[in-house]
Amino acid sequence: MVKIRLDRDDITPSLRSKERELERLPEAAYKIFRSHTPIDSGRARRSTVLRKTVIDAAYPYATQLDQGRSNQAPDGMTKPTTDFLRRSLDRIFKGS
Repeated sequence: MVKIRLDRDDITPSLRSKERELERLPEAAYKIFRSHTPIDSGRARRSTVLRKTVIDAAYPYATQLDQGRSNQAPDGMTKPTTDFLRRSLDRIFKGS
């Protein structure tokens, strides 16, 4: 019979910390997405909402803006947001 005794738990606090950081990511990503949304009349930014963990660009020309058809956002909104999320996940899980 093998007995295992846990003297110290270093994993649980680390996991809780990572979980808290992950819970903040949707709001942070939403802010990045919105900040890269071009402003003309303001409709696009007003119509971009966060629904739990989903960024909803609820306007008919969202695809065109995201494809870079605006001089204000030549990279669209998804690419900068995805880049932000990649960097954030690397920092959270790899410590870089």
